[in-house]
Amino acid sequence: MKIAIGNDHAAVELKNQIMAYVKELGHEVENYGTDANASCNYPEYGEKVARAVAGGRADCGILICGTGVGISIAANKVKGIRAAVCSDVTTARLVKEHNNANIIAFGARIVGEELAKDIVKSYLEAEFLGGRHAERVAMIEEIESREG
Repeated sequence: MKIAIGNDHAAVELKNQIMAYVKELGHEVENYGTDANASCNYPEYGEKVARAVAGGRADCGILICGTGVGISIAANKVKGIRAAVCSDVTTARLVKEHNNANIIAFGARIVGEELAKDIVKSYLEAEFLGGRHAERVAMIEEIESREG
């Protein structure tokens, strides 16, 4: 699987740890984030990852900023993206199984390295369940299609 990853200045170290971990799991990783600790703007990196996923250049994405919230909000502005903030493994599994989230996000100031790895693994191992969940995802897509 090809995974796009992006981050802001608050998450450089955690991004590097997660990139290495994802590669250990046997996936390809494309870095769309910053490698500098200087203050930068998280919306730029949320958009880059979202466009890579929406455009089919990546199968899914991982976003990391201070909390995971701002960068996920930016990603969700791109049509076709369902980015979800995950601070625990159960949420990471369920956003894939129930919402078919194509990007997960978490905060470098919220979760540590080991929990972040567990979140990523839980998400990557989960599969969309379809059924009633597919109907709900279709409803979300319908809302999105009505937006200008």
